[in-house]
Amino acid sequence: MTDTHCPYCSLQCGMTLSRKGPRLEVSERSFPVNEGALCRKGWTAAGLRGSRERLTTPMVRDRVTGEWSAATWDEALDLIASRLEALRDEHGADANAVFGGGGLTNEKAYQLGKFARVALGTSQIDYNGRWCMSSAASAGNQAFGVDRGLPFPLADIEQTDVCVLVGSNLAETMPPAARHLDRLRENGGKVVVIDPRLTPTGERADLFLQPVPGTDLPLALGVLHLLDAAGAVDEDYIAERTTGFEDVRRSVAAWWPEMVERVSGVEASQVRELAALLANAEKVTVLTARGAEQHAQGTATVLAWLNVALALGMPGKAYAGYGCLTGQGNGQGGREHGQKADQLPGYRMIDDPAARAHVAKVWGVDAASIPGKGRSAYELLDALGTPKGPKSLLVFGSNIVVSAPNATHIASRLADLDLLVVADMVMSETAALADVVLPVTQWAEETGTMTNLEGRVILRNQAISAPDGVKNDLDIITGLATRLGAASTWPTDPATIFDELRAASQGGKADYSGITYDRIRDEDGVFWPCPEGSEGTPRMFAEDFFHADGRARFIDVAHRGPAEAPTADYPLHLTTGRVLAQYQSGAQTRRIKDLPDDGAFVELHPLLADRVGAHDGDPVVVRTPRGEMKAPARIVTTIRPDTVFVPFHWVGANKLTNDALDPSSRMPEFKVCAAAVSA
Repeated sequence: MTDTHCPYCSLQCGMTLSRKGPRLEVSERSFPVNEGALCRKGWTAAGLRGSRERLTTPMVRDRVTGEWSAATWDEALDLIASRLEALRDEHGADANAVFGGGGLTNEKAYQLGKFARVALGTSQIDYNGRWCMSSAASAGNQAFGVDRGLPFPLADIEQTDVCVLVGSNLAETMPPAARHLDRLRENGGKVVVIDPRLTPTGERADLFLQPVPGTDLPLALGVLHLLDAAGAVDEDYIAERTTGFEDVRRSVAAWWPEMVERVSGVEASQVRELAALLANAEKVTVLTARGAEQHAQGTATVLAWLNVALALGMPGKAYAGYGCLTGQGNGQGGREHGQKADQLPGYRMIDDPAARAHVAKVWGVDAASIPGKGRSAYELLDALGTPKGPKSLLVFGSNIVVSAPNATHIASRLADLDLLVVADMVMSETAALADVVLPVTQWAEETGTMTNLEGRVILRNQAISAPDGVKNDLDIITGLATRLGAASTWPTDPATIFDELRAASQGGKADYSGITYDRIRDEDGVFWPCPEGSEGTPRMFAEDFFHADGRARFIDVAHRGPAEAPTADYPLHLTTGRVLAQYQSGAQTRRIKDLPDDGAFVELHPLLADRVGAHDGDPVVVRTPRGEMKAPARIVTTIRPDTVFVPFHWVGANKLTNDALDPSSRMPEFKVCAAAVSA
């Protein structure tokens, strides 16, 4: 029996794995986040073990015939290294690019960032976590001086008075966490849910608000307007712990409730009801998720809700404050240690000379040799194969063809590459386009740390050996670094790599130097920041924020609306999201027979269905300026009549979505675009 953690979302629920012959069985384990509970994805997580779709040998594709042939590991790695060297010699170091994933362990994320900058010498590295919580990260850095999804343990929300969920379907995306909402209500607290769809989370709410997609920002401005007008802001807290409120106070003065109703569709009476609820609560917790963040104004939207929390004096107060519900399993840790285009380990910024010097010393290289800031995720993919863009791409832990916005365009960019290498467990839609596919271990076959949505660093323990022919991503990185004659050292043991990560992060905002594998095992996870000798930091901001003056920042933001408004040809709003049984691009969950896979669908309101002649279960076509998809209609009363919803786990949804980017976070606008639907 092996104690470990679920391979999916950012809860990183604890579980125990037992080997029963060739099979693995999942059983419950006491862990603070899930208390033994698992969702159906967690209970069936071992289902990919032994799947006939598992890859067990490197595959090389003939570009002329399109046919695949098996290769040895030496043949595959020799081929990749020689092609990388040739492209670097002909076009420069930035001709080679790396794309990582928010499901990779901290050790892999760290080693991948090091590999890109030291072995390849390229600035062109980013990861799919850019599409997860980067807007919340940007807002947290601006307001608090640091980005940690939840600056308190998840269970703290049970003790708040009012919990406001903005753009989160917690009950379906991370079901074990929904118990905290139930317990909050049992304790006499209130739950507010803001979403264009009445989801199972919304059904748990005491107050449900249903705005037009892309209008969570003016709703926050209107709430703050009413709080200020009622004298409900905490003037002492604002004076002692923050800066910038007067500019925000002036800007929200124009957002009276009727103006909010006109823009968002939320009735003015409901805006007043929410403001009154917050004004009369001693403890308020505001939580945002992808529904609020995956917009071209995602950072501004989060900042607007952060302003509400700060005006009430909540961040740093016990059982109150602001937090982001991270999506991917290691969405938090994945960006802290070097996968992002602008960051080095420890959440250091790559253009900071002191940060570069510290990390260079750990790596044993000249600081001047570390490249500067590269392109963000979508901009990197959009540049592939262009005259000034990368000519090769190495993909670890991501299924780009399904998950990228404007996906048809991105697939064409991948096709223009001189070399596409994908490391994956299965022949995903992206792997099917590659020149070389490398079979890698799954979570139960490897050891490594993850950082969950609370900033709790946990340890996944290997429970079973990998199939013959399969390697860990760390082995691949080391094999390529060695063939490229890279400086520094390239161990493959995750504990050794974690010790190097600890040294590289020391003194950074995300300081892991005081965290060890033994401490994680003994304490069921350790919260960062955790400098050497520290107990860790479960709760942040009690005394100071992370800006030099110790104060939080109010940031004045304005509503611009979605990048793509409805037109006569595209009169509706399209939004996307998840369903209970699937996860991310579905590369794993769609291959587990015990999980229902009904395929994509189009959710629409009966009024809209009547207008276009659609019937439940019959196919409809959804069109946007980027493409179209066909799927069965689901006619429900729980969605706005001006909005359609498509889940993104299958090919199709992201052929429709808009690639407009947030100017700060570079987050694409997944959650709203103009659309049309027909029977």
